Amino acid sequence: MIKLTFLKSVSFLFVLSVILTSCQQKQSNEQEDNKKPEGNAISVSYNESADPSPIDESLWADIPQGLHGSFGTPDERYPKHLPIVTPKNMKWNATGWKGERIHTQVVLWTKEDEHTLTYEIGGFKDQNGATISANQTQLRFVKYVLTDEFSDGCGKRNKEDYAVSLVADVLDIATIINMENNSVRPVWVSIDIPENTISGTYLNEIKINSSKGDQVVFNIELTVQDQVLPQPSEWSYHLDLWQNPYAVARVHNVKAWSDEHWGYLEPMLKMLASAGQKCVTTSIIHHPWDGQTVDPFDEMIKWTKKTDGSWEYDYSVFDRWVEFAEKCGITQQINCYSMVPWHMRFRYFNEATNSFEELETKTGTEEFNNHWRPFLQNFWMHLKEKNWQDKTVIAMDERPMEAMKSVIKLIKETSPDLKIALAGEFHEEIQDDIFDLCVASKEIVPKEDIMQRNKKGNFTTYYTCCVEAYPNNFTFSPPAESAWQGWYAASKGFDGYLRWAYNSWVKEPLLDSRFRTWPAGDTYMVYPGARSSIRFERIREGIQDYEKIRILKEKLSADKLEELNNVLATFKLEALSNQPAGEMVNKGKDVINKISEELN
Repeated sequence: MIKLTFLKSVSFLFVLSVILTSCQQKQSNEQEDNKKPEGNAISVSYNESADPSPIDESLWADIPQGLHGSFGTPDERYPKHLPIVTPKNMKWNATGWKGERIHTQVVLWTKEDEHTLTYEIGGFKDQNGATISANQTQLRFVKYVLTDEFSDGCGKRNKEDYAVSLVADVLDIATIINMENNSVRPVWVSIDIPENTISGTYLNEIKINSSKGDQVVFNIELTVQDQVLPQPSEWSYHLDLWQNPYAVARVHNVKAWSDEHWGYLEPMLKMLASAGQKCVTTSIIHHPWDGQTVDPFDEMIKWTKKTDGSWEYDYSVFDRWVEFAEKCGITQQINCYSMVPWHMRFRYFNEATNSFEELETKTGTEEFNNHWRPFLQNFWMHLKEKNWQDKTVIAMDERPMEAMKSVIKLIKETSPDLKIALAGEFHEEIQDDIFDLCVASKEIVPKEDIMQRNKKGNFTTYYTCCVEAYPNNFTFSPPAESAWQGWYAASKGFDGYLRWAYNSWVKEPLLDSRFRTWPAGDTYMVYPGARSSIRFERIREGIQDYEKIRILKEKLSADKLEELNNVLATFKLEALSNQPAGEMVNKGKDVINKISEELN
């Protein structure tokens, strides 16, 4: 049956809500779905937003009575108000490596109120008796959120100025759901193939049951190839999705860094680590990005100016956050934001005035250097005590080159072994000083430069933000664009991908993904309660493909390597203007599957 992970440190309220939901599976789900979260707390079940698109009952007139279903595609967001009119497909032929997660969608629809839906999942079996446990298959009902459109991309937004629609994105954690009349409900199907699975062909079935007595049965034929994908912790892909712990505290209505807060953070970070995340996001100053999100980043290091003019630094929150991320599986890199914030103001507590004060200054000035020099020296000593000196970086994003030059100079003079990260434009003259360099998707970094950087142990990645209409991860973006990003990294020789917001949630992230400044979904990839999304699962898929490409390149003969390189060469930004990302990704997967089978 469905996999649910319960963590010892999760808050009592969250555990209680899950237990209550489990008990209510024997009852009608109508009462459960009608419960609304109190304040900002998030219950296991919730009511999604109403669909702004009117239902055209004439489109549903010819749909027979009862519950209907079909396998769909993970490349499509199925509208809630439009019936499925394509021929039904009740069988999914799937292919995967050992250690890989594969997925698709089941689509359900009905013209009448079907009350509650539940599901049954069996285990896989092959003709020789080999099995894959039922708990390796996970079904999640897909829920809908409000979204808008790209339009001009970045810039202030008034909701009434943009088209609004309801889109499928949330992968819910509730195991039962109400089915409304004249509606569609997708179900996300994930299969985690164990690394020790015997290669071969396996059969299984999924049953969707309605409380009205209807049942829809879906068949799966899974081919497990004799290739192994390592654990996410061993993936080479340098994934950096920025975490916002303060948003978790606000949405779940708990005090920051309380036991309840850590309980909500744990499944969020573990879900991120399961996608191969390498970096923990830390804020070493107050509001490094000013107030650009609903939940600004507070300082994780408290700066105190003593009455004698010396400085004291309290690392307690910083240390606990980093240690917690390590426990959750995010262990490779500590990103510290930022010596060059957007507002160039630096808050500290002044003992002489018994109040918080701000220093407003500019990079390159003696005032700036005098403020940062004692911190850098003290910070480096602290990092060595924690044995973090080799994986900590001072990180900046989208900062001018002259500002970067002065900061690089100061770091070299003060703590020469401290690493530096930059997400921004590519500048040849400073690239040797940047350990972790991330450029915008449109930036051209010569492959020779990337190779030279790799030889020095440096990373070169790319990012997308509100600038790019495609490929992107907005709630209205075609889902396959998220997987396409992994292929693009492989094509260009990049080491990975960065996106600035894993969970900088809007006011009501489960209901409305729109934001005051950028296209909907730009500020977060996943949802409260450690709910994944179609976007996040597809990003993870693209990372798996990247790793498979890397592994195959080490095994292939010259002719097979050419076949793989030829399909990689098609992953160009300009190609997305006239070819769906799904077509390109599926063609690439066909090549990988063909080559993998031939290697068996």
